[in-house]
Amino acid sequence: MLVIGKGSNLLAMDGELPLVLVRPAFNDKPEIIGQTGEKVFVKVGSGCNLSSLLGFCLRNGLSGLEGLCGIPASVGGAIAMNAGSFGTDTFQNLEQITVATKNGFFDFKKSQLKPSYRRLEIPQIGSGWIVTNSIFGLTRRPKDGIFRAMHLNFFEKKSKQPITAYTAGCVFKNPSSQIPAGKLLDMAGFRGKRHGGVLFSDRHANFLVNEGNGSAEAALALIREAQNVVWHKFGYQLDLEVKVVPCHLP
Repeated sequence: MLVIGKGSNLLAMDGELPLVLVRPAFNDKPEIIGQTGEKVFVKVGSGCNLSSLLGFCLRNGLSGLEGLCGIPASVGGAIAMNAGSFGTDTFQNLEQITVATKNGFFDFKKSQLKPSYRRLEIPQIGSGWIVTNSIFGLTRRPKDGIFRAMHLNFFEKKSKQPITAYTAGCVFKNPSSQIPAGKLLDMAGFRGKRHGGVLFSDRHANFLVNEGNGSAEAALALIREAQNVVWHKFGYQLDLEVKVVPCHLP
């Protein structure tokens, strides 16, 4: 089973693929469902765009998710990938999720979930789950402060990443918080390196850009070359953050 949100982090193989794609429309719009003390609870469907959730937070003066500004994802995809930037990840303000499995629908509180870098696990059920909706716990803050934070985060991201180009997001996971994959790729000479209509961005080396005539074959060739060079030069194994469909590289 392949579950996708917006598909922003996918690299699909060339040609016709042996897949049946099912994209459930859990598109319930964000709504405030309660408040305890200073914490305001917002419920939202997993198919809602993350940008729409952030817009709702801004309009209602709710803070906590500003660091996610500029991430091209659905809410469900951001949760499943534990997407994050600017010191914030999706799990940080999560209170509860509802998931669908072959055995029905189940609610899981934050304490029952296991987050890690670009990953969220539910130990009780393992794999085979789909986020249907979620509840975030946010705090009240003046709207102008939220706007400034989102504005600064978006333009900071735009100045350093090719967010308006055709990419699948970051190609590799960072080996650690102190060792960014982009820096290793830059040091290895891959910034701006081209092959067959695909290149590592000259703005941020950890993004592969399709110039319009690129192919998955060309992208995978660059990926393998980058992994080999970084390993031999610096001794770091670069693991994929982008999802290769229908299967990962061996």
